[in-house]
Formats: sequence, C-alpha cells, structure tokens
Amino acid sequence: MHTRRLGDVDVSSIGLGGMPMSIEGRPDEERSVATIHAALEAGITFFDTADAYHRDAGEVGHNESLIARAIASYGGDTSGVLVATKGGHLRPGDGSWTLNGSPEYLKQAAEASLKRLGVEAIGLYQFHRPDPKVPYGESVGAIRDLLDEGKIRFAGISNANPEQIKQANDILGGRLVSVQNQFSPAFRSSEPELDLCAELGIAFLPWSPLGGITKASELGSRFAPFADVAKTHGVSPQQVTLAWMLAKAPVVIPIPGSSRPETIRDSALAVDLTLTADEVAALDAA
Repeated sequence: MHTRRLGDVDVSSIGLGGMPMSIEGRPDEERSVATIHAALEAGITFFDTADAYHRDAGEVGHNESLIARAIASYGGDTSGVLVATKGGHLRPGDGSWTLNGSPEYLKQAAEASLKRLGVEAIGLYQFHRPDPKVPYGESVGAIRDLLDEGKIRFAGISNANPEQIKQANDILGGRLVSVQNQFSPAFRSSEPELDLCAELGIAFLPWSPLGGITKASELGSRFAPFADVAKTHGVSPQQVTLAWMLAKAPVVIPIPGSSRPETIRDSALAVDLTLTADEVAALDAA
C-alpha cells in the first residue's frame, strides 16, 4: 500500500468509506466486519465515517461504533490507523437528511463520537455540510475549539466551495488538513476545490468516487473510456477510476464506500496501477 500525507501523518493512498455498511440496504454485521478486516489486510489505514451514517432514529453513530468494534477485533497491528468522522448532518430516521451547524451541537456531537470511537482524541473531525441557518465561520469556529482543546487531532470540512475552504483555513489558523467533496467520473464540479487543495497542500478526499452505492457497478458501462483503459490493463473500471484520481494530484485520497471484502480489495489495488499521460488526458475528457 502506498501512502499520502494528511496533516503531519501518512495514511493509505486509498481509504474506506463506511456509509454503505450502515444505511438502508446494509449487510449483516459479520460481512461488514469482514470488509473492514479485508481493508486492513490490504494495508488501508484511513477509514471515513460519520455520526449520520445510520438507518434508524435510535442508532445514531451506528457506523462509528461498527468501525471501532471491527478495528478492535482485528488481529494485526492497527496503531497506524486513522479514523475520520463528521458532524453537523443528521438523519431523523425517516430516510431524510437534516442539518445542524450550531457550535453547541457540533461540540456535543464530537463528544458523542469520541465515546463511540473509544479514542482519546478523534483522528480527523470534519464539519459535514454547511448549514444555511448558521454563519459558516461560527460552525468552523467550533471545530477550531475542539482542535485547541485536544478533543480532535486534525480538522477538516466537507461539501465546501473554494471560498469556504479559504475561510475555514483562516479560522483554523492554517490547520485545515482535509476537504471531503463529491467527485467521480459523473460528478466533476469539485475540480476547483481539488485544484485549490493541491495548491494549499490540503488533502482532498473524494466521496462517492465510483458514483455511489447503486451506480458503482455500472461505471464501465456508463463511461466507455474508463472501460477501455481497464481492458488495456486487465483491471476493473473501478480501479482505473481510483488510479485516475490519484494521478490528478498528490493530495487526492479517494474513499470508496464498500460493504464487501472483494470490492475493497479491488479498490486497494488501484495504488499499483500507473496510467500514461495520454490515458489520464482521455479520462479527463470523458
């Protein structure tokens, strides 16, 4: 497994997104734990979760607890593992998503996540999504306070635009280490944020890099150039997609979601796939 820089630590160049293991359509816990263990066996040391990754109203933090249990039950060395979580997005339990970016709520949410993860400080805590009812600076200010208090090791933001990235980095005193935005062959509108992160040396974490839970398997049929490059190299279109993202900038760390051991093993192999400049250009133009 290759590594990339996040803050002042090295993490695996490919992470694992935990959402599919906890929302609607989730597998049984045995398969989810096997998926997390498969990721660890493949050298993945970066896991992304959120307190909102749950299905029912009474199980907030389901995915945080699941990942914590799975890591604890793994037989190998997990000292280099970094778990990232998020706060500020909520699921009432009826399938909808709501927002609460108030400083008071974010601090309470972080405390709850800290307990579920069973750590002294959250590895990376991210403001999940801007709340139109709360000034962005106030929300990020809560993340800064958590960082100053030692409750979190690193601070990040998610679903942010370039102006919010700059504002957050200023409020955090230059300590913003990551931006997690949607980015995939089907969703390219976060290119400006990716470019800004590359310029500032901030990790860019593409979420749903393979197109989301329901469409990841169709990636090759929906985007022929990715299938063509995959055929040339004898690998999956999904591997090509992740290798393409890695080639875009050294700050990119994709976090494909997975709920099966075989899919995260395949994703992890993308770090060994080297694309030519012409292939990258063709995929950029796809």
